[in-house]
Amino acid sequence: MRFPDYDFSSHRFDARPGIGLHYLDEGPRDGEVVVMVHGNPSWSYYWRHLVRGLRDRYRCIVPDHVGMGLSDKPDDGPDALPRYDYTLRSRVDDLAALLDHLGVTGPVTLAVHDWGGMIGFGWALAHMAQVRRLVVLNTAAFPMPQGKPMPWQIALGRDFQVGELVIRGFNAFSAGASRFGVERKMPPAVRRAYVAPYDSWKNRISTVRFMQDIPLSEQDRAWPLVAESGRRLHEFADRPAFLGWGLKDFVFDHHFLERFRSELPQAEVQAFEDAGHYVLEDKHEVLVPAIRSFLDRHPLPL
Repeated sequence: MRFPDYDFSSHRFDARPGIGLHYLDEGPRDGEVVVMVHGNPSWSYYWRHLVRGLRDRYRCIVPDHVGMGLSDKPDDGPDALPRYDYTLRSRVDDLAALLDHLGVTGPVTLAVHDWGGMIGFGWALAHMAQVRRLVVLNTAAFPMPQGKPMPWQIALGRDFQVGELVIRGFNAFSAGASRFGVERKMPPAVRRAYVAPYDSWKNRISTVRFMQDIPLSEQDRAWPLVAESGRRLHEFADRPAFLGWGLKDFVFDHHFLERFRSELPQAEVQAFEDAGHYVLEDKHEVLVPAIRSFLDRHPLPL
């Protein structure tokens, strides 16, 4: 299947025995490495404009998380073979396995969006010396900020069986995000690309498991990693950082942006009143050259 502006070579490796992870690896192999980590319910397609804007000089590595995009979508039932545990820790371990597989041991730029923020920063906690620049777009790397209520749409999918039925039965989360996560309406072919990987009950497992894994208290499995990331976020303040934000995001709104600004006070910031959650869809014509300029002005050490 062909997708608009997704003119990339596909690669795969086994993140776990019998579980294939799809990824992009575009640009010169000796170029500065930019690792782009997507969230839920998107996939590597979200990063396509940035990859196309950087790949002449930068090496762009973009995974599809297991269960997402063009990666395998295994079950998590107790008798499933192969079986995958859809948790934050699994995602972090998969990212580490991919970068190990590719031999990426030197400096990287970490670019994150949505729950890719927690996955990327979760990996970064154990690889602080490698992470030399940050590109942060509508995401989190800490628990829910005080004063920010859990949106009902997320709570429905996280806490109620009916939410899983709606998401897995009707692809409500992916379809809804591609419609309501932007201020500039997506062309029909682009919307189809966003939802294409999630075309059946089986293939929608990850979109709901991501939501069910959101930690809100110490009783949740992902809480220790999220809490540690929040405690240590200030350790990245000495690195060049770029924050790009769609202020119409109903989840990762100004509360999240302000936390990043306070923890990364030297960061360059571009925030848009007329952009939503998928800020690279609404503002790629502005953001891609701005991010390119940011990277060019802050070269990684040899």
